[in-house]
Amino acid sequence: MDAGIDPNTGDATGQRIYTLANAVYIRIATPLGSYWAAPEIGSRLHELRREKDLSRVGKLAKQYAEAALKQLLDDNRATAISVTTEQPHNGWLNLEIKVTDATGNTQVFRFPVRVI
Repeated sequence: MDAGIDPNTGDATGQRIYTLANAVYIRIATPLGSYWAAPEIGSRLHELRREKDLSRVGKLAKQYAEAALKQLLDDNRATAISVTTEQPHNGWLNLEIKVTDATGNTQVFRFPVRVI
């Protein structure tokens, strides 16, 4: 049970959640190495803001997200994680992350990533 984080603003929602939503959000939205409590938490997705909107950037985004979320699998908090990308070539890349938690519930998270 965690205090919920709104993925649109990064602020606390004031509600209790019983999912991996916070864990996924923190690992995706935090630059790798910048989280004071655990420098191994985070992703390299912030680096893509400087990349052009090319198809190879979608592959990089998928790899970065999978690497950031691997710790959830290693800790047995999740049993499966699937990352897909959608790249409409409008300056945004959309990640769709499907996470199956230890109880067997599957949740879908969507995160936009800015590219040039």
